[in-house]
Amino acid sequence: MAETWEIKEKLKPRGLEGISDVQIDNHFDVHYKGYVNKLNEIWSRLPDVDRSKANQNYSEFRALKLEETFNYGGSLLHELYFEGLTPKHSEVPKEFKDAVAKDFGSYEKWLEDFKATGTAFRGWAILVFDLNYGKLRNIGSDAHNVGLIWNSIAILTMDVYEHAYYVDYGAKRAPYLDAFLKNVNWPVVLDRLNRAKKAYEAFKS
Repeated sequence: MAETWEIKEKLKPRGLEGISDVQIDNHFDVHYKGYVNKLNEIWSRLPDVDRSKANQNYSEFRALKLEETFNYGGSLLHELYFEGLTPKHSEVPKEFKDAVAKDFGSYEKWLEDFKATGTAFRGWAILVFDLNYGKLRNIGSDAHNVGLIWNSIAILTMDVYEHAYYVDYGAKRAPYLDAFLKNVNWPVVLDRLNRAKKAYEAFKS
């Protein structure tokens, strides 16, 4: 029996500042659900694909395996993105500021680097905890399965594809980056950070 990934309706945020419900509806219902549906379609086809014809130039097996990572990544990254947004605004926690200051020099330097990453890349800006070194890094990704670091845990995930902001801002990405940062769900971010630190202790032992 093929495995399936469930759409998580409870993650859809409402009432954000600077990111409209219409924008969220388009993003969640069309893009996120589209990745989940395609992932499930791929998983339904993989058990019966002819592996004897696998070929690096083209084969059905190669195509399915390649698009599996794209759609699986798209599903996961969008869930991390939506879970990380909330209308319940709060100040950036001191614990978070101290953590990024340790690896970037200051919170302000981290923020400058994070927003620059969100400007420079076509798909994602992600603050990750790199288990290989035990430190935080901002990484950029042009697609859901490109540019990621092995053995890293996503802490703060910002979608910068045009579909994340075009309803509200057209081609202007900069105001969307500011709006995203106003709506960060800091308790979720801190929970991810603390779990990543625990994972690092286990990883390095």
